[in-house]
Amino acid sequence: MESPIPYGTVVSAGGDTHVLTFTLRFPQPVEEVWAAVAGPDGLHTWLAAADPFVQREGGAITLRWLNGDEYGAATVASGQVTCWGPARLAEYTVDVHGRIRFELRADPDRATGTLLLFTNELTVPDSAVLGRLAGWHQHFEFLAEALAGRPVDWRTWTLDRWRALYGAYERAL
Repeated sequence: MESPIPYGTVVSAGGDTHVLTFTLRFPQPVEEVWAAVAGPDGLHTWLAAADPFVQREGGAITLRWLNGDEYGAATVASGQVTCWGPARLAEYTVDVHGRIRFELRADPDRATGTLLLFTNELTVPDSAVLGRLAGWHQHFEFLAEALAGRPVDWRTWTLDRWRALYGAYERAL
């Protein structure tokens, strides 16, 4: 399946704990990608509404996903900012999704550009892992579009792309 986003990987850390990882490259500078992953206005364009969002270690955060499941239910995940290094490291530990970490670096292979190292450590049954990989993959496709000036229109979102990605991960893993 064609995607501008490389497929993520999963490592099981024992029991129902899993670590999902994505290594992503974007042509935009670090500052632009930072605004998208560590600011409420940016997060809204590809992932979730963030309110409250206290942008410092120990600050409160609640992410309200703007897409829903097959029943129309959207995820609301409250927690806190567990690591904050402005313009390079944002980590949120929230209900349902566990520890979500965005680490940004200048892309060594491009004059300008960003290398984004993403990890999501979460506790879910094995049966839920493929859905999480597909979900993050789709949101990273949205991130690439948002960074290119085309934020997702949440009113037109459907489960079709998620289902296709789920099938691709099922075949690959």
